[in-house]
Amino acid sequence: MKSLIQTIKNIYKIEDLRNRILLTLGLILVYRFGAHVVLPGIDPNQLSGLANQTKEGILGILDMFSGGAFSNASVFALGIMPYISASIVVQLLGMAVPYFQRLQKEGESGRKKINQITRYLTILILLFQGPSYLANLQMQLPPSAFISTGFWEFTLPSIVMLTAGTMFIMWLGERITDKGIGNGISIIIMIGIIARLPFALVAEFASSLDEQGGGLVIFLVELVVMFLVFVFSIMLVQGTRKIPVQYAKRIVGNRQYGGVHQYIPLKVNASGVMPIIFAQALMFIPMTLMSFNTSTTNAIVSAFADYTGFWYNLVFALLIIVFTYFYTAITVNPTQMAEDMKKNGGFIPGVKPGKKTIEYLDAIMSRITLPGSIFLAVIAILPAFAVRMGVGNQFAQFFGGTSLLILVGVVLDTLQQIESHLLMRHYDGLMKTGRIKGRSGALASV
Repeated sequence: MKSLIQTIKNIYKIEDLRNRILLTLGLILVYRFGAHVVLPGIDPNQLSGLANQTKEGILGILDMFSGGAFSNASVFALGIMPYISASIVVQLLGMAVPYFQRLQKEGESGRKKINQITRYLTILILLFQGPSYLANLQMQLPPSAFISTGFWEFTLPSIVMLTAGTMFIMWLGERITDKGIGNGISIIIMIGIIARLPFALVAEFASSLDEQGGGLVIFLVELVVMFLVFVFSIMLVQGTRKIPVQYAKRIVGNRQYGGVHQYIPLKVNASGVMPIIFAQALMFIPMTLMSFNTSTTNAIVSAFADYTGFWYNLVFALLIIVFTYFYTAITVNPTQMAEDMKKNGGFIPGVKPGKKTIEYLDAIMSRITLPGSIFLAVIAILPAFAVRMGVGNQFAQFFGGTSLLILVGVVLDTLQQIESHLLMRHYDGLMKTGRIKGRSGALASV
């Protein structure tokens, strides 16, 4: 406790860090306030049908990602996921389209152009998802819930406000990244998830009280299992494998060369939780087909609306594995690593420098990424098994799955940012036993 109090005092002493944290908290409050601002023209007292719809299924996950804004018919109802979907498309184009490849190599100017293209694409996605959300409102709410109707009076203004709401959330995330403690978009997603945790925990506890014969015991068992999954998730995010590198070192006394071993820390899951976020964003796409109301689209929506179903979990797991390899390829560049070792006079024992080193590093990353990606996929689909075992739908989302992995990854990243500020000013870090490890590189800023 004394160490925690001293750490808080150290944070307060650093003016820049204190201001960044306060600004981040202020922007988070704005985001949470906006999640309760209901679209004009809708009676907020008649949203019970929408709330019942989001208690389970894929819409419950979407409501969790939006921090309850979806079930509140808020101006923030579409959340940040359209921006995530646009980012997926742009990054995939960066691997296949020469124009985007050139932009990626142009440094800061190229990054600004890519961000601008991503925003335009986000608006296009929102203009498609907005009508779908309004169509779902009309199906779930009684006619009396709509104070105003008609295209010009309600539909068009609502689409504009939903689009503006998501763009405003993007702006909040960018301000947190630039002026706050970083990882703005990730923190926005995390806050939305945390906002639903107390309601899910209370609902599960109340449900256990109603059960006969060991309800509270089962609830405690659920908490223990969730804690174990939480620990395994931390291990997955932080896990590394060390590859020895031999550096030539001159011994001044006798002018001979000796060996000093250093290590390349290759992470089992170098992509962090981004595969989970991106795969989940793609799993929301079928829900946008609800407004078409045809037999084919209804069949697709029905298959992917149940997150405990076979097809949903199979596709979700496969997407996570694919995105894990995709982001590992972006994050870890064997060619650059081999060149850096060569410039520093280092080599991997038993492996020739140059092409052989690149091939060796690439093979090692492929081998350790496979079990990491499978483990990530298994944890992500655990809520489906939790529901089958009798856990409530809302609480099951925190029983492993997307929510828990995102919480672990983003919290570790945020703590790492704060610790870096403390260590730069020669204060003790947050952990006495070692440095906090978060995600690496560019992924942490998404």
